[in-house]
Amino acid sequence: LWARQKKNPALHSRCTVGRGRSFFFLSLILIAMSSSAPTTNGGPAASPPSGLKRARSDSHSCGHDDHHAGGAEALRLSGPDGLTKRYDDEHGIVRKRTNVENVVLEREVAAHEIAEALPREVTVVPKVDLFVPEALKDAVFVGHLVTDLDSVAGAIGAAALYGGRAALASEVNSETAFALEEWEVDMPPTIEEVLQSDPDAKICLVDHQQTSQMNPAINPDNVVGVIDHHALQSKTIVTDRPIYIDIRPWGSMSTIVAHTFLTHQRRPDVKVAGMLLCAILSDTLNLQGPTTTEWDRLTVAVLSEIAAVDDIQFLATQQFKAKSRELAGLSAHGLVNGDQKSFSFKTESFEGDVGFAVVETTDDAVIVDRLDELLPEIVACKKEKGLTALFLAVVNIVSLKGTLLLCGPTEQTLAEAAFLDCTVNEGSTMMDLGKRVSRKKDYIPAITKAIKGGWSKPMIRGKSTVDIASLGKLEVDPLDPHQRVVRQGSVLQVKKGESFKVVG
Repeated sequence: LWARQKKNPALHSRCTVGRGRSFFFLSLILIAMSSSAPTTNGGPAASPPSGLKRARSDSHSCGHDDHHAGGAEALRLSGPDGLTKRYDDEHGIVRKRTNVENVVLEREVAAHEIAEALPREVTVVPKVDLFVPEALKDAVFVGHLVTDLDSVAGAIGAAALYGGRAALASEVNSETAFALEEWEVDMPPTIEEVLQSDPDAKICLVDHQQTSQMNPAINPDNVVGVIDHHALQSKTIVTDRPIYIDIRPWGSMSTIVAHTFLTHQRRPDVKVAGMLLCAILSDTLNLQGPTTTEWDRLTVAVLSEIAAVDDIQFLATQQFKAKSRELAGLSAHGLVNGDQKSFSFKTESFEGDVGFAVVETTDDAVIVDRLDELLPEIVACKKEKGLTALFLAVVNIVSLKGTLLLCGPTEQTLAEAAFLDCTVNEGSTMMDLGKRVSRKKDYIPAITKAIKGGWSKPMIRGKSTVDIASLGKLEVDPLDPHQRVVRQGSVLQVKKGESFKVVG
C-alpha cells in the first residue's frame, strides 16, 4: 500500500512477490495503522431505500466499491458538504456522521487492501503447527461467567481459528442473542454439556484469566491456554506447567482473534467475521470507549469488508437496542453514549450542535430511578463533545411512551419550545413526551422546527458550565463481571443521599 502511494513500481513489485508470507500481512497492517490521512469520498447521494433496512448486504463479496469498510450507507446518503449524512429527506434534516462511521471511512482503503490480500475461500494454512500452538488444537474455548458478547464471539472465533470447539460459561445476554441471530450462528453448548461427554477436554480461557470468573465445572489442571485483554489481578489462574498465553492491551479480546486470522493469512468466514465485529463494537462502545486502540479501529474496518457490512452505524444501533433490554449490564456512560446522534444548526438566533440519545426499554422506571446517575453523565458528555445541548429520551417499547431527561436550562427551554403540549416535572429534570417515541419522526423534526422558529440559548448558566478537567476519567472496573465503563472523580457526581439539581 505504501509503495503504491509512493508510486514506486519496483518496490510495489517486490512487495507483491512476498504476498504469500505472514510478514506481508503484518507489514500491511502496521502500514495501514501508521497512515493518518483520511480518505475523501464524493459522489451523488441517492434516495433512501424503501422497505426493511439492513446493516449488511446479501452479497458477501468484498468489493471495495460495495461496502467501504462498513461506510457505504454513510457515503450513499452523504450530505451536501460530504461530512454529514442525510437523516430525514422529508424535512431536509442532516446529521453529523457518527464516530464509528468516520473511523471506518478513514480506514476504508487500508481495510480493502488487507481484506483483498486474504484468500477468497475459507482456508487452513499448510503446516498449521508452525503457526498455531499444538495445545490449542481440539481445545474447548470458553469465556467467563456472566458471559458477554466478547466472550462468546471470541470463543467462536478462536475455535474456528485454532481448530477447536466453542462453549458457553453461562446463559447469553440479549446482545449476544442478537448477534447470533444476525449472523445465523448456532448457539454453542454449555461448558457443562461439553465436559459431561468429554471430562478431560483441553480448555482455553478467553476474555478472562481469573479463577473467580471461571466456570466452576472447569478443572484448572486442564487449562492449556489463555487469550485475554484484561489486567492480571490477584486471582489470576496458576498452573503447574507452561501454557499458551496471548494477552494484549486492546479494547476487545475479539480484536486479538481477528488480528491472528489476518497475520496467519486466514480469511474468517462471514459468520465468524460478523460475530467478531459485533463483539469489538460492544466492548469498545462503538470505538468510543477509553480502552479503544488503533488495532480495534482498523480491525472493525477490515471485518466490515469481510462480513459485507454496508451500514456500520445501523448495525451498532440495532445491537445497542438489543443490549439495552438488559439494563443491568449498562453503566450511565453506556446508556448516554450507546445510541447518540448529533445535529448541526445555524440560524440567526442560534448556531451549534444538539445531541440526542435514545434508550429503548421494556421498563422505563428502571432508567428513571437512575436519574441522579444519568444527569451528571449527560452534562459531562455534552461538555466533552462540545455540544450546546444533549437530550436522553427513554422510550418504553411496550406502553409506547417517551420520557425526556433534561440536564440543564438549555435543554429545558429547547424542549418546551419543541414540545408545546408536554409538561416538565417539578425538579425540571424530566419531560413527559406522551406517545412520542421516535427520534426520527417525533423528536428531531420538532427540535428542528423550534430552532428554525427562533429559539435561542438562554443566558442563565447552571451546573452544565464546568471545567472539562473536572469531569473525571472513564475507567473499566476489572472486577465488574459486566466490564462496565464508569466515570470516576467527576465534580458532577452526586453524593449519597443527595439529588442532582439543575440550576436556573
